[in-house]
Amino acid sequence: MHAVLKNRCSFGPFLIAHQHYNERGTTYAEVAREIGVDPSSLADWVRRADASTTPPEGNPFKVAEENRRLRRENERLKRENEILLKASAFFAGRQL
Repeated sequence: MHAVLKNRCSFGPFLIAHQHYNERGTTYAEVAREIGVDPSSLADWVRRADASTTPPEGNPFKVAEENRRLRRENERLKRENEILLKASAFFAGRQL
């Protein structure tokens, strides 16, 4: 076990586990066994670290929210366009 891992109050286990997992590309279980932590804890640490370093546009929740907003706006613009087309046709029929 790494010396840093002995102090459970530090960020040592997280940093080492995240670094080992990202560098080696192995399974959580292999890295967890090597550094002496639970595989599910390691998986949670890696997910949290990846989520905190993900740019806002890469966050799936923000992307989904933006998609919903754009769909609503698109529907509103389609309705407005339909109204304008009908008004244009109406006034085109009433040549002055």
